[in-house]
Amino acid sequence: MNKKSNNTNACFCIPDNSELRIAISGRSGCGNTTVSRLLAETLGIAFINYTFRSLALELNISFEEIIENAKKDFIYDKMVDTKQIELAGKTSCVLGSRLAIWMLEDADLKIYLTASEYVRAKRIQKREGGDFQEIREYTAMRDAEDTRRYWELYQIDNTDFSVADMVINVENYFPEQIVQIIVEELIEKEMLLRGKAAD
Repeated sequence: MNKKSNNTNACFCIPDNSELRIAISGRSGCGNTTVSRLLAETLGIAFINYTFRSLALELNISFEEIIENAKKDFIYDKMVDTKQIELAGKTSCVLGSRLAIWMLEDADLKIYLTASEYVRAKRIQKREGGDFQEIREYTAMRDAEDTRRYWELYQIDNTDFSVADMVINVENYFPEQIVQIIVEELIEKEMLLRGKAAD
């Protein structure tokens, strides 16, 4: 076996001579990053989180400049997406991004996290503060802009998540519970083996 989890209560192992790549997507406020990071930690595998901030550091320009330039030039989106796929191809990992389930075509498990616009806006307000109605309107605008941009960039319709192996409505779950649901699915599909933690 390999890739033992650091979880103190359980040990999850990827079968010998195997790698495991998990793609997680969802709209803003669904907890993609939190769930992806926690799942990677639970399984003891890499968490791929290459963003515009990462790209800004790599190019030695400011994050604000990247954001401003990205409004006019899709090259920055493509650079981030290409880097994510490149990193994911190197090792067992969890890739969490808006387009992960579409871009990481050879992912062993593709998961789409969903929640109502109202719940997502509430979660964003709790995380970042601000006026709820303004956040809700901005979230709806951002959803529409993402859909437009992804179609123009890649002809990906992010409102059609039929490529996902699992669709999880996150409204009634804590991130730890979502991770447990995913772990059980991996075990059911024999992509992951469960053992006892070492004393």
